[in-house]
Amino acid sequence: MNWDTLSQSNLETILNWAEEQPWCRAMSQCAQDSSWHAEGDVWTHTKMVCRQLTELNEWPDLSLQEQAILTFTALLHDAAKPLTSETDPETGRIRSPKHAVKGEHLARSILRELDCDLETRETICRLVRFHGRPAFLLEKSKPEHEVISLSWLVNHRLLYLFALADTRGRTTDSMSRPEEHLRFWKMIAEERDCFEQPYPFANDQARFLFYRCSDPDLYYIPHEDYTCTVTMLSGLPGSGKDTWLSKHRANLPVVSLDEVRGELEIQPTENQGEVAQMAQERCRELLRAKTSFAYNATNLSRQTRQRWINLFADYGARIEIVYLEPPLKTILHQNQQQTKVVPEKVIHQLAQRCEPPTITEAHLLVLSDT
Repeated sequence: MNWDTLSQSNLETILNWAEEQPWCRAMSQCAQDSSWHAEGDVWTHTKMVCRQLTELNEWPDLSLQEQAILTFTALLHDAAKPLTSETDPETGRIRSPKHAVKGEHLARSILRELDCDLETRETICRLVRFHGRPAFLLEKSKPEHEVISLSWLVNHRLLYLFALADTRGRTTDSMSRPEEHLRFWKMIAEERDCFEQPYPFANDQARFLFYRCSDPDLYYIPHEDYTCTVTMLSGLPGSGKDTWLSKHRANLPVVSLDEVRGELEIQPTENQGEVAQMAQERCRELLRAKTSFAYNATNLSRQTRQRWINLFADYGARIEIVYLEPPLKTILHQNQQQTKVVPEKVIHQLAQRCEPPTITEAHLLVLSDT
């Protein structure tokens, strides 16, 4: 079954499909701490949350797309608990550290196999990643900054509705995270005009600096005076980065890691220090000349991208990120057409670890699944 068919099915059909999946069977065998989840295992809680969604007063007013997004967020929000659950040897309590982070990657893998479109998939994955944040808002030193920061990663209206269903989808008599916390989250989002939309920064540079500063000033309006524009390509081998550049940035000089490797006769499996050093120097030459250019590499992890973004930002460049991810079968086919074919096993491994970029990393983000 694929995304188009499954996402339009009724809830019971979706739950029946899920129960046949190995990640769901693992949830049904994963116990939870009774202080938080007196109802029992993870799958029992998951089903309760899915059904609580349909009981929300706001549910009938949601579009079919929004209902599907929330349903699959509920279905997958705790799917990584079997991978992370452990019993504290001192207290005997069960905890699942970083299950939301691992859940994001698991959700991405599951939705990729369903051929879910890129934008919808990433919307669900980010909701899975941040699903627990509203309940802990009062523990943050700057609640307002927390709400504003997440507004460019998730839709707060959908996050709030999911959090309500998640809180209600359990039989625990006394919740330490009452719904008042969730309403406080909603109130701040509404006051800051970011409940239905991302927070309205003064300009792209203001947003870019907000996510780069440890203690950002919301009222600072920076002048936008960029020295040049750097277009950073990101995507799996075979995703079509060269083709995209030839169609959309044909006149730009390109710094390509693959080309540098070829010049230095260094294989991708060998030490890449010399490759990175030469690529950095070529980027610096263009940045010093205030010349717009494209930087072409896989750039699949946030940490890797951040090193290059820091370089570009130091020279005052406007930074665009273009992330390409057509269906995996298309990527594998296009990979076979390349001069240097990457083993399919490697592509599958890279896909599992991939962290698609978000708008919080750059001045502009382009996502394309074609």
